Amino acid sequence: MADLILTGPALEQTRTQINESLVQAGVHTVLLIDHAGNVVASCGENRKDLDMTSLAALAAANFGATSQMAKLIGEDDFSLLFHKGKKDSIHFAKVGQEMILITIFGDEVSLGLVRLRVAELTSNIEKIFGLGN
Repeated sequence: MADLILTGPALEQTRTQINESLVQAGVHTVLLIDHAGNVVASCGENRKDLDMTSLAALAAANFGATSQMAKLIGEDDFSLLFHKGKKDSIHFAKVGQEMILITIFGDEVSLGLVRLRVAELTSNIEKIFGLGN
């Protein structure tokens, strides 16, 4: 894993991209985390009922476990995960090899739109931070 240097301008550019791509489309909350579960950036609703630190740690562990399951069935990795709930759903996507983008959204936003916007956004974030696949 390469060293990742987070600068103020890069983080601000990332937040702007997240807001324009996902939050303005109706997504509730977006977290960009590293694979250790540290929150790099967050955008959208500031929900009092959502423990962002715990969510980030659990998401990183979930992604790590799923990565190992992929290897067991002969895949290199899974690039995204999706969990659907009654009211809200969570979409997880890799950003390079270093980060994970977590998108929380309700039924008012389609999974297809989320997947399309996340694919574009992850590519943009990789460019901002100079991440290679």
